[in-house]
Amino acid sequence: MDTLKTEVKINTKEAIEKVLQDYANIPYAYGQIKAEVIVSRDEKHYLLISSGWSPEDARIHYCVVHLELIEDKVWIQYDGIEGGVANDLVAAGIPKDRIVLGFHPPEVRKYTEFAVG
Repeated sequence: MDTLKTEVKINTKEAIEKVLQDYANIPYAYGQIKAEVIVSRDEKHYLLISSGWSPEDARIHYCVVHLELIEDKVWIQYDGIEGGVANDLVAAGIPKDRIVLGFHPPEVRKYTEFAVG
C-alpha cells in the first residue's frame, strides 16, 4: 500500500511539473519576459513565475500559478491561466476528486466538479 501511495505521488508530481513546464515553454509575444517553474525543496509547492521587462521598460515579476500538495490532493492556490490549469491537470492524469480549487471559498467548492478539500 505504501508503495502505491509513493507511485501515485511521484506520478502526480511529474504530471504537475509537465503541465507547468508546458506553459513555461510558451514564448511571450512581447518584451523580455521569461517563465519558469519553481518547485520547493519538499516538493509540496509548485509555482509558475513570469519575470522580465515589458516593451515599456516596466519590471514584470508575478506568480502565474501556485499549486500545493496537501495530503493526497493538489490544491490550486492561485490560477492566472486564462482557461484555468485544473483541466490540464486532469488531462495529465490527475483525477478531479484529487484537485481542490483552493482559490474558491469553501462554501463555493461543493458546486464545482472538483474536490472540496
